[in-house]
Parts: sequence; structure tokens; C-alpha cells
Amino acid sequence: MQPESSPHTDLIFGLNDRPKPLPALLAALQHVLASFVGIITPPLVIASALGLTAYLPYLISTALMVSGIGTFIQARRPFGIGAGMICLQGTSFSFLGAILSAGFMVKQRGGGPEDILAMIFGLCFFGALVQIVLSRFIGQLHKVITPLVTGIVITLIGVSLINVGVTDLGGGFQATDFGEPLNLGLGVFVLLVIVLLNRSNTPWVRLSAIILGLALGSVAAWFFGKLIPHAITSGPIINVPVPFKFGFSFDWTAFVPIALIYLISTIETVGDLTANCMLSRQPITGPSYITRLKGGVLGDGVSCLIAATLGAFPNTTFAQNNGVIQLTGVASRYIGLYIGLLLFILGLFPMIGALLQQIPKPVLGGATLVMFGSVAAAGVRILSQAPLDRRSMLIIAVSFGVGLGIAAQPTLLSHLPKMIQTLFDSPITSGGITAIVMSLLLPERRLPSAAGDCETKTEALEQ
Repeated sequence: MQPESSPHTDLIFGLNDRPKPLPALLAALQHVLASFVGIITPPLVIASALGLTAYLPYLISTALMVSGIGTFIQARRPFGIGAGMICLQGTSFSFLGAILSAGFMVKQRGGGPEDILAMIFGLCFFGALVQIVLSRFIGQLHKVITPLVTGIVITLIGVSLINVGVTDLGGGFQATDFGEPLNLGLGVFVLLVIVLLNRSNTPWVRLSAIILGLALGSVAAWFFGKLIPHAITSGPIINVPVPFKFGFSFDWTAFVPIALIYLISTIETVGDLTANCMLSRQPITGPSYITRLKGGVLGDGVSCLIAATLGAFPNTTFAQNNGVIQLTGVASRYIGLYIGLLLFILGLFPMIGALLQQIPKPVLGGATLVMFGSVAAAGVRILSQAPLDRRSMLIIAVSFGVGLGIAAQPTLLSHLPKMIQTLFDSPITSGGITAIVMSLLLPERRLPSAAGDCETKTEALEQ
């Protein structure tokens, strides 16, 4: 099928185009490579902190499988569930603080690993229902979550993710060789390859930019001794998830913070979906846009419900994949079906995922840095479409100041109650909530209509 995009857009395949299997698989693989580390990192962190390493292979495999199922639902949009776009579902970092707090609470009561997991997944199951209910009120919430607020949230998401990309480029978190010239050289090399290939006028070259960048970077890493491939000999060949494998538990004290994080996650999802609509050349206002937001947030909630049932941590729409759409020029929702299938296979056969984990961090950092930067650029683009009057500039300034300030000084809130720390320890949540509150408190000035008298007009202009 011929692409629906016009010569005046950067899209190779539009939202409803059906690419042939080979280019579709190629585009899908780039999305998977961009998100793979992000999907498996939260289970690694949670398992390490709570002493759940014995269950880590199952948690990682299930996370990948659920991400695949959720991504498929978002693209296919069955029964109105999903946004009908490439909305890759991945394990959310936003819930780490609340989940760890719940886990430590069970641990202090003398609970074992399975008791901890039963509590976490029970809380997340009911928390997902919060997001499902919120999805039905997106039309009303959208009066609060304006393009100005959305642009601020997306920009903060991109800036926050850039920190992750730079850390990987340097060698990875707490790496003993962090910042060594070889690490920086590999990362910059991958970044330059992706940028140069992306500027090509040949669709196939642009479509393959991220894969080729990672492949060439891995070859360079192998040549310089940074990548030493090793065989995967341990672990199950096939992973089959079991519903409520660890049981089911609940506690109101631990539930409230998690429920609030689902609210924050909804705000982030609205921002990601808005950026996706913009990149896919879809409306970001009007009834069709609201319908798409409702379906996308509902898809997030259903994905989280499936995750809690099968033993995976909460999912969310990944922002970095908007960067992949922008770089590759492929917005076809049918790519989401391929992405879902690939992620499901990675979870079903853990050995494949273990091979991908061997890609050196600097190589991944070089690729993700440009993609995360694209997310921030999408936020700036949305902000530029909003009326940037004195009120808007004040909201932007304070929101960025609070959000980026929290990012610069993570221990700033260490003496405040735990619930406040959980809610505001992220630049995305702190900056986003600041933007919403200020939008509500600062009245929007409206110029009088043409029918008003000259005196009123003059007064308004003077103000």
C-alpha cells in the first residue's frame, strides 16, 4: 500500500498505511530496541531492593510479554480500548517509590518474597481500576490538562529521559569505567551514525537508522574489546505466565500512594498521546482527539490490569517511542501489532532477551540520547503552538523551575513525609502538578469580542 503522507510531511508511512512485512518488521524492531532496557530495568531495581532475585527471570519475562499484549491492544484498539496508534506499553518508572514502600512494609511485618509480590500486585490491580475510571472523564480533565500543561509535561519527560541516555552513554549507572574516552567515543559514534542516516532521502536508509547505528556501534564495541559475546546457558527455555501466581493481598495504607501515582501516570499518558498525535499528523483538539485520549488512557489501565494479573509491574505509554516515530518517519499503527508480537516472543523465550542485554550501555546511550532529545523537542513544539502570553510564560517558568530543580537536587524533599516524597520526587510529577495548579489558580485573560465598546477594548489592552 502506498503511504498516505504528503511530500510536505516527514512521514514515510502515515497512521493508517499498511507497510509490507519486511519494512514493518524493521520499524518494529527499532521500537523494541529503543524500549527493551526501559522495560526490564524496573523489575531489576525492585527485585534487587526487595530481595526478590530468585523470581527475577519470571518478572522480566512477564514484563516483556505484558508490554507486548498492551502494545498490541493500543494499536489494534479492540472494543474502543486503545489509542489506535503506536503506543508502546512498558514498565513504568513512576511507580518505583510507591511499590518499594509497599514491599518494605510487608517485609517489616515478617512477610516473605511471595507475600511481598502478592501485596504489590494486589495494590496494582486495584490501582489499574483507578486509571480505567479516569479514562472515562478525560473530556472533563482535558479542560485542566491544556496544551500548555501537556507541552510542559512532555518537555520534562524528554529532559528526564536525556539524563538516562547520557548515563548509559558514559557507561551505565555506577559503572567503574564511567566517562572513559572509549565509552564516550562509542556513544558519539552511534549518535552520529543515526543522525547522518536519518538525513538520507532514501526511505529504507532512514527506516533503518537506529538498527544500523546499534549494529555498527556493537561491531565497534567488539573491535575495541567492549563487547564480549557469551552464550546463554541458564534459565527456562519458555516462560508461561500464571494468573495471580503469588497470591493476592491488599492494604489501604499502601494503596493511597499507588492510586495517586496512577493519576500522575494518566497525566503523563495524555502528554505522550498528544505528542504521538502531533507526530502522526492527527488532530490535537476536537472530538476525535478526546476519543483517542480516552481510548489510550483506557488502554494503559487495561494493560496495567493484565500486568497485575500475570505478575508484572504497572505499564505506561513509553515516551521514547515518539522519538522513534520522528526519526524513522513511520507512524503506521500496524507497526504496533508487530511490536507487540516481538515483545511477546521476547518474553516467551527469555534467551532472546538475554542476548539483547549484551549490547553495551554506551552503544544504547548514543541511540537513546537522540530519541529522548526528540521527545523534549516534541514538547517544545507543542508549547510553541500555545499562546505564549505573560501568564503562560510564568506557568512555564515556575513549572520548569520546580521540575528541573527537583531533578538537580533529588534529596531536596528528604525531610518531608514519605507520601509527599513519593508524589513529588520526579521532575515530571512535580513540574506537571505545578503547571496544573497554576493553570487553575491564575485566571486566563480574554480579550473582549468585536461587539464590545472601545473603552473596554482599550482597558483590556492596557492590562
